[in-house]
Amino acid sequence: MTALSAGRIRATRPDILILLCVGILTIGGLVIVYSASFAVGLNDYNDVNYFIVRQAMGAAAGAVAMVVLARFDYHRLAGLSPLILLACLVGLAAVLIPGIGVNANGAHRWIQIGPLPPVQPSEFAKLAMVIYIAAWLAAKGEQVKTISLGVIPFILMVGLVGGLIMAEPDMGTFLVIVLTTSTMFFIAGASLSHVIALALGGLSGGLLLIAVEPYRWERLKSFFGAENDPEGKGFQILQLLIALGSGGLRGIGLGESRQKFFYIPGAHTDGIFAIVGEELGFIGAMIVLILFAVLIFRGFRTAVKANDEFGFLLAVGITCWIAYQAVINIGGITRSLPLAGIPLPFISYGNSAMIATLAAVGVLLSISRYGSGGPYLNRTRTPAAPPPLRRSPRRARRSASE
Repeated sequence: MTALSAGRIRATRPDILILLCVGILTIGGLVIVYSASFAVGLNDYNDVNYFIVRQAMGAAAGAVAMVVLARFDYHRLAGLSPLILLACLVGLAAVLIPGIGVNANGAHRWIQIGPLPPVQPSEFAKLAMVIYIAAWLAAKGEQVKTISLGVIPFILMVGLVGGLIMAEPDMGTFLVIVLTTSTMFFIAGASLSHVIALALGGLSGGLLLIAVEPYRWERLKSFFGAENDPEGKGFQILQLLIALGSGGLRGIGLGESRQKFFYIPGAHTDGIFAIVGEELGFIGAMIVLILFAVLIFRGFRTAVKANDEFGFLLAVGITCWIAYQAVINIGGITRSLPLAGIPLPFISYGNSAMIATLAAVGVLLSISRYGSGGPYLNRTRTPAAPPPLRRSPRRARRSASE
């Protein structure tokens, strides 16, 4: 009987630094979302509070999910992982069904449920995939090194979810899922040659996906030559850089951004880090980066301290997901990477993204509570002391006579 079934798991305190960093980023994000979105809300919906009200609702729902999952023993997620993945697949397929999926700007990424804000299943697919892949890898053990039982099933699982996401299409989310699950696959013990082959295949496939879609190709061209078309394809990236540069050291003041007035497309979504730099300056941008750095460090620390393979891989997956998404978003804003159109975790506008990311943090906090320093499946065991040598009765009598 395991300690889990015997009910011997004792919860400890959650990682306070993770909770603090996430709280500051989320609350600060609400402030920045309001600043960046009120002009668009007034212009499109005649309501300056349109976006902030919905973002606050998402943050509240996400906070509830975080608290519930932080108090929930994460070990039980391994058994629930097939059902979680099935729900993910149903949601991803539903967005492609006419009458259920919502078409916006040529993409089918949302499901409208009555008067509630639209739901984006691909955001929840990130968490579903991390949970399922962590459980699958933990169960496979050394079999992940084989092609038939490791590489091929991994490609099929990621390919199935990724194919549904690309059908929306949503290449940014697809990229985050592929990077996160591939990192988990490598850390779980996959052969280096297999990982390199997967990376080369993924790179070739990514270039092909870029080449077959004109808007992706134009986005890549604007990354290398935005100055060649400053009023057209290069407009967005140049305006993002202008916003960042105009902030200087201390920024021009909270709420005083000029670029948010229709110069930056998606100023409250993908481009929000540029508004942070403009209004709060280099200091404000660095505070955001430091908070993410501390969060990522503590996430990996939680993984290292986990007492079982599932908790270790689960914490690695959640931390890599947040890290990759932050790096890709900020890299696109600073022109260090091509724009990928993905939100900045905890800060960008988006109900589904906010709820899913805060729920993932709840799982991470659960690992820090139930998987760190507890009695369940200790990864290093102290060998038992050998029993003392016993002398036979005959030898004992002989020694006594001598």
